[in-house]
Amino acid sequence: MHVRDLSALGPEADFQGVTFDPQPAADHGLEPPACHDVVVVGAGPVGLSLAIDLAQQGLHVVVLDDDNRLSSGSRAICFAKRTLEVFDRLGCAEPMVAKGVSWQTGRVFLGDAPLYQFDLLPESGHERPAFINLQQYHVEGQLAARAGQLPQIDIRWRNRVCGIEQDADGVLLSIETPDGPYRLRAGYVAACDGSRSAVRELMGLESKGQVFRDRFLIADVRMEADFPAERWFWFDPPFHPGQSVLLHKQADNVWRIDFQLGWHADPEREKQPEHILPRVQALLGRDARFELVWASVYTFGCRRMAGFRQGRVLFAGDAAHGVSPFGARGANSGVQDADNLGWKLAAVLRGEAPDALLDSYAEERERAADENILHSTRATDFITPKSAVSRLFRDAVLHLARDHGFARELVNSGRLSRPTSLSGCALLTEDAPRAGQPDFAGAALCPGDPALDAPLAQAPGWLLRSLSRTGFTALVFAGEAQADPVGHRAVEQVMQAAGLLQAAGGLAVVRIDAQAAHALAWRRYDARPGTVYLLRPDQHVCARWRAATAADVLAAQARALSRVPHGLHAAGVAPDADGDTAAPVAARPGVAAAA
Repeated sequence: MHVRDLSALGPEADFQGVTFDPQPAADHGLEPPACHDVVVVGAGPVGLSLAIDLAQQGLHVVVLDDDNRLSSGSRAICFAKRTLEVFDRLGCAEPMVAKGVSWQTGRVFLGDAPLYQFDLLPESGHERPAFINLQQYHVEGQLAARAGQLPQIDIRWRNRVCGIEQDADGVLLSIETPDGPYRLRAGYVAACDGSRSAVRELMGLESKGQVFRDRFLIADVRMEADFPAERWFWFDPPFHPGQSVLLHKQADNVWRIDFQLGWHADPEREKQPEHILPRVQALLGRDARFELVWASVYTFGCRRMAGFRQGRVLFAGDAAHGVSPFGARGANSGVQDADNLGWKLAAVLRGEAPDALLDSYAEERERAADENILHSTRATDFITPKSAVSRLFRDAVLHLARDHGFARELVNSGRLSRPTSLSGCALLTEDAPRAGQPDFAGAALCPGDPALDAPLAQAPGWLLRSLSRTGFTALVFAGEAQADPVGHRAVEQVMQAAGLLQAAGGLAVVRIDAQAAHALAWRRYDARPGTVYLLRPDQHVCARWRAATAADVLAAQARALSRVPHGLHAAGVAPDADGDTAAPVAARPGVAAAA
């Protein structure tokens, strides 16, 4: 099926059968070349997520992709709660969750005997599940459909970047198309073009790290089965002795099976159906009926670029870093790269922040990449021991895990993706204890942590949905003015700051009243009357206070935008005799402002 975009297609669209019709760009052949604020290279999950984020903030984005189809085969399938929350802000999570298979339980087996099971989201009070399993082409299809709804996004299919030059003012791209070559300038380029990044190669850059000497077979089979929607992982099962096997349920009654093959396996031979089908039959049983949908043999490594920012070119997703597939850290980390980069690029381009803010993208996401590589490497070393000693240790841990909890902590069949805390990074305002104010409990969210969801009594019903999609949010815990003067005063101060930030990125204010329906939110944020959290557009905590002044909020947001904090007088605030800001503004419950 040939289409211009996917915006008119429903959730049951055959995304694998879609071919996009490339159209000549309106600025094709212009000299001097047309200039755009941002050019995104790559229309995969990372590039499309970034483009949608920027478009929702009012920026025009050009997306270049050297193909005119979505990804083939299931590829990435496990999308974590944090990623779904990002997709919520992009306006496309709902059809993904509806189509995908939600799960939170995993089981580990040794041989054919269960060792233990784990629950990735044991507590209630979250809108989104721990994970969904959904084929990558479905995710890309929904992202492409959402992009098609936004006129600020110009996706150019079969536009291959073949040259790149940058100077102090921008980046010049040379592009090959079916209609001939042309050139394009951009203020910034986001390279989201995958592990074989053409942009990275054209710039003479490398991604360095470790390649693991092992091979795995992916077999996607369609079948009716009574297996639960769980992650099952076998060490040394009788149907595949001496190796490991992973089983996941996907959408459309498709099941993902990963078979460890060993380094010396012949990839071409193992991809043939006559070699795949007996392996699947041995797992499922002699009488099982199934259809082979897709198969691939892969090797993998853990590697990253030395620096994710190269002047006006910023690398994200697999173009910047790669991990082994164990733990579902690839696509999830890439989407979170886009989430981190999007609001920063928008702030710089709107003149709300200096160019130096983009340095923090590299600082924060390189940390996340290092964390993911560490966990992924440890998982791979455990699953595929490369020496007799490491195998002896691995097998001893597995046997102990059946009866001893401490050993289960050592079993590593792929520590599953979790968001990275940014604690200690430059944009954060650390706690400053004040006399007479209690400290935050150790379990509370710290500066750098991603915000936690909780149900709310007022619309839209969930805390994370109440936050601004594109700007900063002040989360204020307060009751009624007469019964809670401290909390009411905090609201007044935050509203004062919000009024002063109209021309500097704005500030949304969400007030959470002290009522029984909000008890979980108060507990998760260790809230007391007057507690304030300042959240970045990517929903990471950048500051928190037991009692905030308008000056606190202004300074913390300035720091989060890499601006030199201005004093109250410069911001137009006249301090009163007690050092607080005068003329407070009354707040209303719920989302009180979205400047």
